[in-house]
Amino acid sequence: MIPHDIENRAAAVLAHLRTRGLRAATVESCTGGLVAGALTAVPGSSDVVERGFVTYSNEAKSELVGVPASLIAAHGAVSEPVARAMAEGGLAHSRADVTVAITGVAGPGGGSDLKPVGLVHFAAVRRGGGTLHLERRYGDLGRAGIREAAVRDALDLLERASA
Repeated sequence: MIPHDIENRAAAVLAHLRTRGLRAATVESCTGGLVAGALTAVPGSSDVVERGFVTYSNEAKSELVGVPASLIAAHGAVSEPVARAMAEGGLAHSRADVTVAITGVAGPGGGSDLKPVGLVHFAAVRRGGGTLHLERRYGDLGRAGIREAAVRDALDLLERASA
């Protein structure tokens, strides 16, 4: 079940994209498709949502959207360079005009001192535009709480990138 505020926010983002004639794609790791799910929960979203990539593994990041394995090896999957490469790769591997990407540590395990549970990197890019980046350190809100917060921020960043 998608919380009402997220569904309402997704509807607003879709309306924003629709008025600009833009199609969107998502590239998701720690959210596992929740952003695409929020967007497609809105009736009529098929004219805006072009596709969604769930790139949960490092291999999927490379195979589906072209993130260089060397970039992941150098910076880790949860990093600004990888989030940027995910967003840019999503644009290159789709017919979308704008993409948003999310990679993070949702927990409860998997965190470290440098990359604690709750660290999420976002990136969004519009065709012909620059790539936006956002880093959030939500803290240990629990897995569901981190993923839900990430969906909200991803929707906001998608709208910003399409302005």
